[in-house]
Parts: sequence; C-alpha cells; structure tokens
Amino acid sequence: MFKNLFSGHLSTLKYILRWSLITIPVSVAIGSMVALFLWLLNWAIHYRFAHTWLLYLLPVAGVGIHFLYKLYGASAERGNNLVIDEIHEPGAGMPKRMAPLILLTTVITHLFGGSAGREGTAVQIGGSIANLFAGWFKLESADRQVILTTGIAAGFGAVFGTPLTGAVFALEVLTIGRIRYNALLPCLIAGMFGDLTVSAWGLHHTQYHIDVVAAGQQFYGHHIHLNLLLLLKVVVAAVCFGLVAYLFSFTVHQVKIIAIKGIKKSWLIPACGGAIIIALTLLLGKPDYLGLGVDAEYPGAVTIVSAFHQGGADALSWFWKLIYTCIALGTGFKGGEVTPLFYIGATLGNTLAFLLDAPVSLFAALGFIAVFAGATNTPLACTIMGIELFGSEHALLFAVACFVAYYFSGPSGIYASQKQAGTKTDSQ
Repeated sequence: MFKNLFSGHLSTLKYILRWSLITIPVSVAIGSMVALFLWLLNWAIHYRFAHTWLLYLLPVAGVGIHFLYKLYGASAERGNNLVIDEIHEPGAGMPKRMAPLILLTTVITHLFGGSAGREGTAVQIGGSIANLFAGWFKLESADRQVILTTGIAAGFGAVFGTPLTGAVFALEVLTIGRIRYNALLPCLIAGMFGDLTVSAWGLHHTQYHIDVVAAGQQFYGHHIHLNLLLLLKVVVAAVCFGLVAYLFSFTVHQVKIIAIKGIKKSWLIPACGGAIIIALTLLLGKPDYLGLGVDAEYPGAVTIVSAFHQGGADALSWFWKLIYTCIALGTGFKGGEVTPLFYIGATLGNTLAFLLDAPVSLFAALGFIAVFAGATNTPLACTIMGIELFGSEHALLFAVACFVAYYFSGPSGIYASQKQAGTKTDSQ
C-alpha cells in the first residue's frame, strides 16, 4: 500500500517538475512578447491622442492590414479560432509569423483609431509561441494540446494582469459547458509566470475600485450577509448583460456576412469600415468610442475607468461602443473583442445602476465581467476575474451576474471554434 502511495506521489512529482520545466520558459517568452505589445499599444494610443488627424487615415490602414494578411497571413487570419482548433485537433499547425503579424496589425488598428481590444493579440501571441516551443521540445499530440492551452493562459494572464483568470479561461473557453482539468497545473504555472514577466518588464495594469456597498440587511430580526433587493437588481441587470453579449456576438458576425456579400472587392471592406467609423465619429461629435477605451483622450471622455463613477457614461455609450467595435472587427481590423466588451459592460452597468437605483461602481464592475462572460461563454473565469480585479467582497454577486449573463447570452459566442458539450441548460 505504502509502496503504491509512494509510487503515485513520485509520479506526481515528476509530472509537476516536467511541466514546470516546459511551461516556465514558454510563459516567460510569451510574457516578454506581451510586454512589448503593451508598450507599443500604449505608445500608439497616446500618439493618436496627440495627432487626431490620424483617424482620417483609418481606411488606408485597414487596406494595409488586409494586404499584410493576404501576402503573409495564410491561415493566421483566423486568429483565436485557429488556436482553439489546433488544441481540439492538432495537425493543421499555426504559422510562425502569427505572433509578429497580429502584434503589428493590432498596433496599426489602434494607431489610427480602430475600436478593438488586445486579448485576441495576446492569445494569438501565446498560441504561436507555445506552438514554436512544442516543435523545439518535440512534443507528442496530447502534450502539444496542453502546451497550446498554456499559451492561452500565459497570454491572457499577462495582458490583463489576472493569472488565475488566464488559467481558468484557457480551460473553459475550449468547450462550452465542459472543463478539462488535464492542463490545469501547467495553465496555473503559465498564467502566473506570464503575468510576473510583464511586471518584471516594468509594465502596470489599470486599477479599478468599487466603492463600499452595504451588502447585508436585517431580515425578520436576523442579520443576513446578502441584501435581497440588491441581489434581485443584480439578476435583472445580468439578464441585460447576457442579452447585450448576444447582441454583440450576433452583430459582429452579421457585419462580416454583409460586408462579404455586399462588397465584391475584399480590400474595399476595411476601407468602407474605416470610412463608416470616421462618419460616426463626426456625427457624434466626440472620439470616445475609438480605440481601446481605457485612457481618456480629453478630460471628461467616457472610458472604462470613468464608468465606475456617477455620470461617467452616457445612456447609450455601451451601444455606440458595440457598433464601433462590430464594424471594426467585422471589416477586418485586428485586436480582440474583450476590452471593448469590458467597456460595453461597464458603461451598460453605469446606465443600469441609474435606472435601478443601484451602486454605480458595483454595477459597472458587474457589467465589466458579465458581458465578457456571456460573449465568451466563460462564466467561471469571469467570476474569478472579478475577484482578481475588484476584490473578493462581492464574489457571490460576481458569480450571479456572470452565470445569469452566460445563460441569457444565446447558444454560441464570439469564438466560432468553441465546441459545445450539449446546451447550456442540459441536465445530462
């Protein structure tokens, strides 16, 4: 008995040591590449702030991105879906140029004002570098699947400063309704070392703050730790978050379909998308919905950070960000969906807080994670993200918002390559 126990522990120790030796160098490489990306992205955003005329070159930038992928992209244009497909069925491979190509084209998108994110870039950097190391280490098919999953974890954890979220997201995003735990330990190592590497390079992530909220109440003479009226408001808001997540996924797919069917010359698609974004900006009279949406271009601009404060967002800020992002991504600009989803969720939460007479910063935080949860079908990862970004005090409300949004966000999401293990309400 003790011999078998010792043998099992020895096998576990070998497993931990082996995957640590494989994962750590991969994660450090990914974290370093993500750090370079974040530095370039920050430069591009603030350079555009100082040179607002760059927006008028957005159609030209879109055409440039189109031809970069046409000439050098090959299958890399499938982005995150290519990484997910390669994990499900290894063999097709990922081009080595995927990482530098997505990095360059995302920076171009933001330099000229395209509304996009950064998660897609980080995931593709992670997948591409992990695939490169898998070849160097001569890993078999099953181990290649694991190392590619750790690439997602390292990239996601590094770009947002949420290592645990990165680990769980990498496992949860592959199949709707099912998590495979065979890569849990390597993903935890990857998320942690990816994030540590970015910090070691001296880059810092945006800090968010939730104001103090009285979450408990007296109930028939007894103190309970949950305000039932607040919980009801969270559920109502979460339904809205889920429906908006569905609207985002539907709209971005429809923009792609309409653009392909309606515009015969493919290089004209991003040119038209850029022109529409310019026209919308002139019509609205402000640039708030361009770019990443984290830093303010001018005092009083609507950003993710401002949405955590009373009056920090307009009633339809979430809608305009959704439209801008769907047009940009649907017509070929690069980046990702997640940070725009944070913006959409936070500003929608700001609006709903006013309508429901609820705490603004709390509902902005709930929208921040719940719209993301609904669009990516990763409610567990997003609940953990809420705890990593905002603290654990409202963990239960984070979970309620994320899972309700997940159930109300429709059968699919923004990643077409996600597999489904039954329906979201399947009891089998």
